[in-house]
Amino acid sequence: MKTGLELFKRFGRTFAVVVLVVAGSTVLVRFAPGYLSDAREMDARYGGVARAELAVEADRSNSVWQMLRTEFGGWATGDLGISRQYEVPVLELITPRLAVTGRLMLWAIVLAWTLSISAALLSSARQNPSMLWQAPAVLLLAVPTAAMATLCLIVDKGGPVLVMTLLLAARDFKFLDRMLRKAWRDPHLLHARAQGLSPLRLVRAHILPGIRSQLLALATLSIVTALSALVPVEVIFGVPGLGQLAWNAAMSRDLPVLLAVTMIMAIAVAIAGTASDRRGTRQAL
Repeated sequence: MKTGLELFKRFGRTFAVVVLVVAGSTVLVRFAPGYLSDAREMDARYGGVARAELAVEADRSNSVWQMLRTEFGGWATGDLGISRQYEVPVLELITPRLAVTGRLMLWAIVLAWTLSISAALLSSARQNPSMLWQAPAVLLLAVPTAAMATLCLIVDKGGPVLVMTLLLAARDFKFLDRMLRKAWRDPHLLHARAQGLSPLRLVRAHILPGIRSQLLALATLSIVTALSALVPVEVIFGVPGLGQLAWNAAMSRDLPVLLAVTMIMAIAVAIAGTASDRRGTRQAL
């Protein structure tokens, strides 16, 4: 009974977050400069009847409540509405791009964690912090994601996976190095090292179990960071994923597509945060 109630609360919280994100995005898009304008009105190929239809469409888009009813109605039918730009169901646009973005994020997160954990273990094992390990992470954090992607295109080296991997690894390394450096100096670790236990056994049996909840929280942060880097990376490299679709939707004021992508990202962050909280609570108990 308690588990069912807890799951219901988590689902309700996730649903509330998604609804608030969608409502907030709708309001921001509606009151954005130029939303009610349409480039087709100045196109000579559109006759008087077509222009009248565009005017009627603009009148329907004038009310935020009408916009919300239209979007939620599209979700109720299962197709997430009709794209304003492509005039096809939004679900048909998102489904193939979701797989592309998912693979990009999966590879980037796995490679970034492998790189950051390896570097953090080597760096934290030293008695004093070394600039040899800290400088690359600081430099990568100082370079904007778009600038890093543009540099890769100019030199014709690397790609979207490399850019996202370096971005995530630099951020994760700062947290992992701090956590591991503190863990190495715990009294029971110092005693175990004095007893002659190997570093590999110390990491596997003592350090990683002790920081498991913090690692779960950092994993959620990695997902959020990867989602924030999707738009510049996919747009610059021409990756046909959700980030590129969101950029095109924003440029075309395609509200159904923009809301669908925003909803997917909000759900991903909410689920990752919920899973992290649940596992962290179990670990604490």
